[in-house]
Amino acid sequence: MSTFLQEAITFFAIMDPIGISAVALSILSTNITKSEINKVASKTTITIVIAFFVVIIAGEFVLKVFGLDINSLKVMGGLVLLLMALSMISGNTKFKADGDDKQNEELAVIPIAIPIVFGTGLFSTIIIFKHEAKTFLDLFSISLAYCLNAVIFYLIFKNSIHIKKLLGVTGQNIITKLMGLIVGALAIQFVVSGIISLAKVYI
Repeated sequence: MSTFLQEAITFFAIMDPIGISAVALSILSTNITKSEINKVASKTTITIVIAFFVVIIAGEFVLKVFGLDINSLKVMGGLVLLLMALSMISGNTKFKADGDDKQNEELAVIPIAIPIVFGTGLFSTIIIFKHEAKTFLDLFSISLAYCLNAVIFYLIFKNSIHIKKLLGVTGQNIITKLMGLIVGALAIQFVVSGIISLAKVYI
């Protein structure tokens, strides 16, 4: 149960559904309707769920093809998460509104689902969690934790206009910064664990 909670909290912190929803909302048309947001939220959620299962099934195979060690990915993934955490804490984002001329649904898969929601941070975390899983129950726990967060992301995203009005910009920024602290702590754990494991192999 504690492992499931750790996985669920980790996925929630990396996804940062409230902060990401605000970013996604800024990319979509300013005059977007509630029904259009529902469609975008559905398409984005389906995409990140598909991406999860692709990674959890084929992720380690990709590492083997390129001859990469899981501990190297832990270090690199940890550094990516650390940069992400610093960006969340400082309030910087590299995704800005592109204007109203693009179709909202076209933006649901790229760039909202990939890479804004499902980026290198989630990719690395999923592979690391899978590598640490020892039984089918562990894999089920990872999948359940992720899918639960996907549902939470969907619910928050589809109601992002109301949440933005309720929390305001300041409230959203505070939540994102708190999530950044959690992601940063997780990143340091990944880096330290990876370095120790690599040191045992090469020293």
